Amino acid sequence: MSERKVLQKYYPPDFDPSKIVRHKGPKPTGPKQQTVRLMAPFSMKCLNCGEFIYKGRKFNARKEHSGEKYYNISIFRFYIRCTRCSSEITFKTDPKNMDYTCEKGAIRNFEPWRDTREKDETEEERLNRLEEEENESAMAKLETKTLDSKREMQIADALDEIRTRNARNERFDSADVLDTLLEVPDPAELELMRQEEEDAELARKAFRTEEDKFVRRVVDDGADGTDPPKEGVKADIPSFKKTVKRRRDMGTALGIKKKLKPLV
Repeated sequence: MSERKVLQKYYPPDFDPSKIVRHKGPKPTGPKQQTVRLMAPFSMKCLNCGEFIYKGRKFNARKEHSGEKYYNISIFRFYIRCTRCSSEITFKTDPKNMDYTCEKGAIRNFEPWRDTREKDETEEERLNRLEEEENESAMAKLETKTLDSKREMQIADALDEIRTRNARNERFDSADVLDTLLEVPDPAELELMRQEEEDAELARKAFRTEEDKFVRRVVDDGADGTDPPKEGVKADIPSFKKTVKRRRDMGTALGIKKKLKPLV
């Protein structure tokens, strides 16, 4: 590996450069070719042996100018050999479709993304197709514009509603809001208050006479051997204050500091 990279060569002592005769070979009749290293630009099938050549396989190919141009872009032709039967396969560049075209020796495998309509349609059909596409695109643009304007109107209406609500809330005072909340009590509380009022009214009617006089105590006649109190007279209730005071005095006299509980 190292000897092929050296810059100096060995010349024998009897080397005479004048003996080297330069001669011109025959000029090539066809276009000038050069050897290049390339990869298969598409998957193909050989027509001679049926061998499948996948895309990306490397070949030593011959490259030449085909003499054709597309908008001043040169079209090149490449020659390769089948890997099985060594038959010649040629393909050219296609600058119009930014691709390659299989020319001889093989057929290109099916590729769904390739559009083959332009090969079969005429110029008039092509113009009609382009016009239809432009009309369709114009209608699509119009529909998109209509949807955008409708969406903008909805957003504007929502913003106006939010602004109106915020302005209405700003006009309210905190005291007014509290008053409004207090003015609307809970239904359960209303029902409870109504029941309490009914109970109070029934109790008031039960403890008052027909002349609207309040009765403190009602005792049946002859139940305990005493006469019932008269209406409007307060009943006599016994008190135990004197008994408790007498016991405290007796405890103090005897020197008992314990607190006596009243006799109830």
